[in-house]
Amino acid sequence: MLKRLGFAITTRNLWSSFGFGFGFPPNLPSCTSLQLSSSSTVGLRIRTRTIFKVMSASRNSTPVNEKDKQVLQDFKLLNAVNDRYGGVVVEVREPMESALFASVLKASIAQWRQQGKRGVWIKLPIQHVNLVEPAVKEGFWYHHAEPTYLMLCYWIPEGMHTLPANASHRVGIGAFVMNEKREVLVVQENTGRFQGTGVWKFPTGVVDEGEDICTAAVREVKEETAVDTKFIEVLAFRQSHKAFFDKSDIFFLCLLEPLSSEIQMQETEIEAAKWMPFEEYTAQPFVQKHELLKYIADICLAKKDRNYSGFSPVPTSSAFSDEKNYMYFNTRDLNGQ
Repeated sequence: MLKRLGFAITTRNLWSSFGFGFGFPPNLPSCTSLQLSSSSTVGLRIRTRTIFKVMSASRNSTPVNEKDKQVLQDFKLLNAVNDRYGGVVVEVREPMESALFASVLKASIAQWRQQGKRGVWIKLPIQHVNLVEPAVKEGFWYHHAEPTYLMLCYWIPEGMHTLPANASHRVGIGAFVMNEKREVLVVQENTGRFQGTGVWKFPTGVVDEGEDICTAAVREVKEETAVDTKFIEVLAFRQSHKAFFDKSDIFFLCLLEPLSSEIQMQETEIEAAKWMPFEEYTAQPFVQKHELLKYIADICLAKKDRNYSGFSPVPTSSAFSDEKNYMYFNTRDLNGQ
Protein backbone atom coordinates (compact mmCIF):
# COMPACT_ATOMS: atom_id res chain seq x y z
CA MET A 1 0.00 0.00 0.00
CA LEU A 2 1.23 3.47 -0.90
CA LYS A 3 0.07 6.52 1.07
CA ARG A 4 0.29 9.95 -0.52
CA LEU A 5 -1.88 13.10 -0.58
CA GLY A 6 -3.83 11.95 2.47
CA PHE A 7 -5.37 8.77 1.09
CA ALA A 8 -4.32 5.17 0.43
CA ILE A 9 -4.30 3.23 -2.82
CA THR A 10 -3.68 -0.47 -3.31
CA THR A 11 -3.71 -2.41 -6.53
CA ARG A 12 -6.98 -3.95 -5.41
CA ASN A 13 -8.92 -0.79 -4.60
CA LEU A 14 -7.34 1.02 -7.57
CA TRP A 15 -8.79 -1.57 -9.93
CA SER A 16 -12.12 -1.37 -8.13
CA SER A 17 -12.13 2.44 -8.44
CA PHE A 18 -11.98 2.08 -12.22
CA GLY A 19 -15.50 0.67 -12.06
CA PHE A 20 -14.87 -3.09 -12.23
CA GLY A 21 -17.25 -4.20 -9.49
CA PHE A 22 -16.20 -7.84 -9.72
CA GLY A 23 -13.02 -7.07 -7.83
CA PHE A 24 -9.32 -7.50 -8.42
CA PRO A 25 -8.36 -9.44 -11.54
CA PRO A 26 -6.77 -12.71 -10.42
CA ASN A 27 -4.20 -12.70 -13.22
CA LEU A 28 -2.82 -9.21 -12.64
CA PRO A 29 0.86 -9.66 -11.69
CA SER A 30 1.64 -8.80 -8.11
CA CYS A 31 4.73 -6.87 -9.21
CA THR A 32 2.58 -4.00 -10.48
CA SER A 33 4.10 -0.78 -9.16
CA LEU A 34 2.26 2.49 -8.66
CA GLN A 35 3.54 6.01 -8.26
CA LEU A 36 1.51 9.10 -7.48
CA SER A 37 2.59 12.57 -8.43
CA SER A 38 0.80 15.90 -8.54
CA SER A 39 0.39 17.97 -11.68
CA SER A 40 -0.66 21.52 -12.55
CA THR A 41 -4.05 20.28 -13.73
CA VAL A 42 -6.64 18.58 -11.63
CA GLY A 43 -5.79 14.91 -11.99
CA LEU A 44 -3.94 11.89 -10.71
CA ARG A 45 -1.08 10.29 -12.59
CA ILE A 46 -0.69 6.54 -12.35
CA ARG A 47 2.50 4.97 -13.66
CA THR A 48 2.53 1.23 -14.22
CA ARG A 49 4.58 -1.32 -16.12
CA THR A 50 1.43 -3.21 -16.95
CA ILE A 51 -1.08 -2.14 -19.61
CA PHE A 52 -4.59 -2.67 -18.24
CA LYS A 53 -6.65 -4.61 -20.71
CA VAL A 54 -9.90 -2.76 -20.05
CA MET A 55 -11.82 -4.15 -22.98
CA SER A 56 -11.23 -7.79 -21.93
CA ALA A 57 -11.09 -7.48 -18.17
CA SER A 58 -13.02 -10.24 -16.37
CA ARG A 59 -12.44 -13.07 -13.95
CA ASN A 60 -11.26 -15.13 -16.88
CA SER A 61 -8.84 -12.50 -18.17
CA THR A 62 -5.78 -13.89 -19.84
CA PRO A 63 -2.42 -13.05 -18.26
CA VAL A 64 -0.69 -9.93 -19.49
CA ASN A 65 2.05 -10.99 -21.84
CA GLU A 66 5.72 -10.32 -21.14
CA LYS A 67 5.98 -7.75 -23.94
CA ASP A 68 3.25 -5.59 -22.41
CA LYS A 69 4.93 -5.80 -19.01
CA GLN A 70 7.94 -4.02 -20.44
CA VAL A 71 5.94 -1.09 -21.82
CA LEU A 72 6.06 1.96 -19.59
CA GLN A 73 2.76 3.74 -19.97
CA ASP A 74 1.46 6.93 -18.39
CA PHE A 75 -2.20 6.45 -17.59
CA LYS A 76 -3.73 9.79 -16.56
CA LEU A 77 -7.10 10.62 -15.16
CA LEU A 78 -8.99 13.22 -17.13
CA ASN A 79 -7.14 16.50 -17.38
CA ALA A 80 -9.28 19.33 -16.06
CA VAL A 81 -8.98 22.99 -15.24
CA ASN A 82 -10.72 24.66 -12.32
CA ASP A 83 -13.56 27.04 -13.09
CA ARG A 84 -14.49 30.06 -10.97
CA TYR A 85 -17.38 28.34 -9.24
CA GLY A 86 -15.75 25.37 -7.53
CA GLY A 87 -16.05 23.04 -10.47
CA VAL A 88 -13.88 21.67 -13.24
CA VAL A 89 -13.90 21.81 -17.03
CA VAL A 90 -12.65 18.94 -19.18
CA GLU A 91 -12.04 19.16 -22.92
CA VAL A 92 -11.47 15.79 -24.56
CA ARG A 93 -8.82 16.20 -27.22
CA GLU A 94 -7.59 12.66 -27.90
CA PRO A 95 -9.56 9.62 -29.12
CA MET A 96 -10.36 7.01 -26.47
CA GLU A 97 -12.21 3.70 -26.32
CA SER A 98 -15.61 3.97 -24.68
CA ALA A 99 -14.88 1.37 -22.00
CA LEU A 100 -11.60 2.98 -21.09
CA PHE A 101 -13.25 6.41 -20.93
CA ALA A 102 -15.95 5.04 -18.62
CA SER A 103 -13.31 3.73 -16.20
CA VAL A 104 -11.23 6.89 -16.28
CA LEU A 105 -14.34 9.02 -15.80
CA LYS A 106 -15.40 7.04 -12.71
CA ALA A 107 -11.96 7.45 -11.17
CA SER A 108 -11.84 11.15 -12.05
CA ILE A 109 -15.21 11.83 -10.43
CA ALA A 110 -14.04 10.01 -7.30
CA GLN A 111 -11.03 12.29 -7.09
CA TRP A 112 -13.04 15.47 -7.76
CA ARG A 113 -15.52 14.43 -5.08
CA GLN A 114 -12.66 13.99 -2.60
CA GLN A 115 -11.37 17.45 -3.55
CA GLY A 116 -14.79 19.01 -2.88
CA LYS A 117 -15.47 19.94 -6.48
CA ARG A 118 -19.03 20.76 -7.53
CA GLY A 119 -19.98 21.01 -11.19
CA VAL A 120 -18.20 19.04 -13.92
CA TRP A 121 -18.28 20.18 -17.55
CA ILE A 122 -17.08 17.91 -20.34
CA LYS A 123 -16.68 19.34 -23.83
CA LEU A 124 -16.84 16.53 -26.40
CA PRO A 125 -15.79 17.45 -29.95
CA ILE A 126 -17.99 15.83 -32.56
CA GLN A 127 -15.27 13.34 -33.53
CA HIS A 128 -15.46 11.83 -30.02
CA VAL A 129 -19.19 11.07 -30.17
CA ASN A 130 -18.49 7.51 -29.01
CA LEU A 131 -17.91 8.87 -25.49
CA VAL A 132 -21.40 10.31 -25.09
CA GLU A 133 -23.03 7.04 -24.01
CA PRO A 134 -20.62 6.19 -21.18
CA ALA A 135 -20.82 9.76 -19.89
CA VAL A 136 -24.64 9.70 -19.86
CA LYS A 137 -24.62 6.31 -18.11
CA GLU A 138 -22.41 7.83 -15.43
CA GLY A 139 -25.03 10.53 -14.78
CA PHE A 140 -24.01 13.37 -17.11
CA TRP A 141 -26.72 15.25 -19.01
CA TYR A 142 -26.75 17.40 -22.13
CA HIS A 143 -26.26 21.10 -21.51
CA HIS A 144 -25.94 22.48 -25.03
CA ALA A 145 -24.63 21.61 -28.47
CA GLU A 146 -22.82 23.54 -31.17
CA PRO A 147 -21.93 22.46 -34.72
CA THR A 148 -18.56 21.05 -33.62
CA TYR A 149 -19.08 19.89 -30.02
CA LEU A 150 -21.48 18.72 -27.33
CA MET A 151 -21.28 20.03 -23.76
CA LEU A 152 -22.18 17.62 -20.95
CA CYS A 153 -22.45 18.44 -17.27
CA TYR A 154 -22.59 16.64 -13.91
CA TRP A 155 -23.24 17.70 -10.32
CA ILE A 156 -21.18 16.03 -7.60
CA PRO A 157 -22.74 17.27 -4.30
CA GLU A 158 -26.04 15.81 -3.11
CA GLY A 159 -29.18 17.84 -3.65
CA MET A 160 -30.32 20.19 -6.39
CA HIS A 161 -27.63 21.48 -8.73
CA THR A 162 -26.92 25.19 -9.25
CA LEU A 163 -25.41 24.94 -12.74
CA PRO A 164 -26.58 27.70 -15.10
CA ALA A 165 -29.12 26.68 -17.71
CA ASN A 166 -28.46 26.68 -21.42
CA ALA A 167 -29.03 29.92 -23.33
CA SER A 168 -32.73 30.69 -23.03
CA HIS A 169 -33.32 33.41 -25.64
CA ARG A 170 -32.98 34.05 -29.33
CA VAL A 171 -32.39 37.68 -30.34
CA GLY A 172 -33.98 39.12 -33.47
CA ILE A 173 -34.21 42.51 -35.18
CA GLY A 174 -36.72 44.32 -37.36
CA ALA A 175 -35.48 47.23 -39.51
CA PHE A 176 -37.55 50.39 -40.00
CA VAL A 177 -36.00 52.16 -42.99
CA MET A 178 -37.79 55.24 -44.38
CA ASN A 179 -36.57 57.50 -47.18
CA GLU A 180 -37.23 61.22 -47.77
CA LYS A 181 -40.42 60.41 -49.69
CA ARG A 182 -41.88 58.76 -46.55
CA GLU A 183 -41.56 55.40 -48.24
CA VAL A 184 -40.65 52.44 -46.06
CA LEU A 185 -38.48 49.52 -47.18
CA VAL A 186 -40.58 46.32 -47.12
CA VAL A 187 -40.22 42.72 -48.27
CA GLN A 188 -42.31 39.63 -48.90
CA GLU A 189 -40.80 36.33 -47.73
CA ASN A 190 -40.86 33.10 -49.72
CA THR A 191 -40.28 30.89 -46.65
CA GLY A 192 -41.74 30.67 -43.16
CA ARG A 193 -45.16 31.69 -41.84
CA PHE A 194 -45.53 34.62 -44.28
CA GLN A 195 -44.86 32.57 -47.41
CA GLY A 196 -47.66 33.06 -49.95
CA THR A 197 -49.66 35.45 -47.73
CA GLY A 198 -48.95 38.62 -49.71
CA VAL A 199 -47.99 40.44 -46.50
CA TRP A 200 -45.42 43.21 -46.80
CA LYS A 201 -43.19 43.45 -43.72
CA PHE A 202 -40.02 45.12 -42.49
CA PRO A 203 -36.73 43.27 -43.12
CA THR A 204 -36.10 41.01 -40.13
CA GLY A 205 -33.47 38.54 -39.01
CA VAL A 206 -31.61 36.88 -36.16
CA VAL A 207 -28.52 38.30 -34.45
CA ASP A 208 -25.51 36.03 -34.97
CA GLU A 209 -23.32 34.84 -32.11
CA GLY A 210 -20.86 37.59 -31.17
CA GLU A 211 -22.72 40.18 -33.28
CA ASP A 212 -24.03 43.50 -31.97
CA ILE A 213 -27.69 44.41 -32.47
CA CYS A 214 -26.79 47.51 -34.46
CA THR A 215 -24.48 45.51 -36.74
CA ALA A 216 -27.07 42.77 -37.26
CA ALA A 217 -29.75 45.26 -38.34
CA VAL A 218 -27.50 46.80 -41.01
CA ARG A 219 -26.40 43.36 -42.18
CA GLU A 220 -29.91 41.94 -42.51
CA VAL A 221 -31.13 44.89 -44.60
CA LYS A 222 -28.09 44.58 -46.84
CA GLU A 223 -28.52 40.82 -47.27
CA GLU A 224 -32.25 40.93 -48.03
CA THR A 225 -32.43 44.07 -50.20
CA ALA A 226 -28.84 45.21 -51.00
CA VAL A 227 -29.73 48.64 -49.55
CA ASP A 228 -26.94 50.27 -47.52
CA THR A 229 -28.04 51.80 -44.22
CA LYS A 230 -26.78 53.53 -41.10
CA PHE A 231 -28.02 52.42 -37.69
CA ILE A 232 -29.69 55.20 -35.69
CA GLU A 233 -31.64 53.87 -32.69
CA VAL A 234 -33.43 51.00 -31.02
CA LEU A 235 -37.01 52.26 -31.00
CA ALA A 236 -38.53 49.48 -28.86
CA PHE A 237 -38.16 45.81 -27.99
CA ARG A 238 -40.51 42.93 -27.29
CA GLN A 239 -40.04 39.68 -25.37
CA SER A 240 -42.06 36.54 -26.12
CA HIS A 241 -41.86 32.93 -24.98
CA LYS A 242 -42.20 29.42 -26.39
CA ALA A 243 -40.95 30.60 -29.76
CA PHE A 244 -38.13 28.95 -31.74
CA PHE A 245 -37.66 25.39 -30.32
CA ASP A 246 -39.52 26.50 -27.17
CA LYS A 247 -36.92 29.19 -26.41
CA SER A 248 -37.84 32.75 -25.49
CA ASP A 249 -37.37 35.49 -28.07
CA ILE A 250 -36.31 39.13 -27.78
CA PHE A 251 -37.08 41.28 -30.81
CA PHE A 252 -35.56 44.76 -31.29
CA LEU A 253 -37.27 47.32 -33.52
CA CYS A 254 -34.45 49.37 -35.05
CA LEU A 255 -34.41 52.68 -36.91
CA LEU A 256 -31.97 52.81 -39.83
CA GLU A 257 -31.19 55.63 -42.22
CA PRO A 258 -30.96 54.62 -45.91
CA LEU A 259 -27.66 55.40 -47.65
CA SER A 260 -28.73 53.95 -51.01
CA SER A 261 -32.04 53.23 -52.72
CA GLU A 262 -31.53 50.58 -55.40
CA ILE A 263 -32.99 47.22 -54.42
CA GLN A 264 -31.62 43.81 -55.35
CA MET A 265 -33.57 41.23 -53.38
CA GLN A 266 -32.12 38.06 -51.88
CA GLU A 267 -33.86 35.44 -54.01
CA THR A 268 -33.25 32.51 -51.63
CA GLU A 269 -35.42 34.07 -48.89
CA ILE A 270 -37.19 37.07 -50.39
CA GLU A 271 -40.03 36.87 -52.93
CA ALA A 272 -40.30 40.65 -53.46
CA ALA A 273 -38.91 43.92 -52.07
CA LYS A 274 -39.80 47.55 -52.68
CA TRP A 275 -40.20 51.04 -51.25
CA MET A 276 -43.83 51.47 -50.15
CA PRO A 277 -45.65 54.58 -48.87
CA PHE A 278 -45.83 54.29 -45.10
CA GLU A 279 -49.61 54.81 -45.05
CA GLU A 280 -50.04 51.93 -47.52
CA TYR A 281 -47.95 49.68 -45.27
CA THR A 282 -50.02 50.48 -42.15
CA ALA A 283 -53.30 50.03 -44.06
CA GLN A 284 -52.63 46.33 -44.68
CA PRO A 285 -55.33 44.17 -43.02
CA PHE A 286 -52.63 42.05 -41.38
CA VAL A 287 -51.08 45.12 -39.72
CA GLN A 288 -54.46 46.44 -38.60
CA LYS A 289 -55.48 43.07 -37.20
CA HIS A 290 -52.50 42.54 -34.88
CA GLU A 291 -51.96 44.77 -31.85
CA LEU A 292 -48.18 44.33 -31.89
CA LEU A 293 -47.87 45.54 -35.49
CA LYS A 294 -50.14 48.50 -34.82
CA TYR A 295 -47.90 49.53 -31.93
CA ILE A 296 -44.84 49.19 -34.15
CA ALA A 297 -46.41 51.41 -36.79
CA ASP A 298 -47.40 54.02 -34.18
CA ILE A 299 -43.88 54.06 -32.71
CA CYS A 300 -42.30 54.51 -36.14
CA LEU A 301 -44.68 57.33 -36.99
CA ALA A 302 -44.06 59.02 -33.63
CA LYS A 303 -40.34 58.90 -34.30
CA LYS A 304 -40.74 60.59 -37.66
CA ASP A 305 -43.40 63.16 -36.80
CA ARG A 306 -43.25 63.76 -33.06
CA ASN A 307 -40.81 63.96 -30.17
CA TYR A 308 -40.23 60.24 -29.65
CA SER A 309 -36.69 59.27 -28.65
CA GLY A 310 -35.29 55.74 -28.81
CA PHE A 311 -32.08 54.19 -27.53
CA SER A 312 -28.77 54.95 -29.24
CA PRO A 313 -25.75 52.61 -29.13
CA VAL A 314 -22.90 54.04 -27.03
CA PRO A 315 -19.54 52.17 -26.98
CA THR A 316 -18.57 51.32 -23.40
CA SER A 317 -16.09 49.17 -21.49
CA SER A 318 -16.70 47.33 -18.23
CA ALA A 319 -14.93 45.83 -15.24
CA PHE A 320 -15.16 42.43 -16.92
CA SER A 321 -13.49 43.33 -20.21
CA ASP A 322 -11.60 46.17 -21.86
CA GLU A 323 -13.24 45.27 -25.16
CA LYS A 324 -15.81 47.84 -26.23
CA ASN A 325 -19.46 46.84 -26.27
CA TYR A 326 -22.64 48.82 -26.81
CA MET A 327 -25.01 50.15 -24.19
CA TYR A 328 -28.31 51.41 -25.62
CA PHE A 329 -30.03 54.35 -23.91
CA ASN A 330 -31.83 57.64 -24.48
CA THR A 331 -28.86 59.90 -25.16
CA ARG A 332 -31.01 62.92 -25.99
CA ASP A 333 -32.68 63.19 -22.60
CA LEU A 334 -29.49 62.20 -20.79
CA ASN A 335 -27.60 65.07 -22.42
CA GLY A 336 -30.47 67.53 -21.88
CA GLN A 337 -31.08 68.15 -25.55
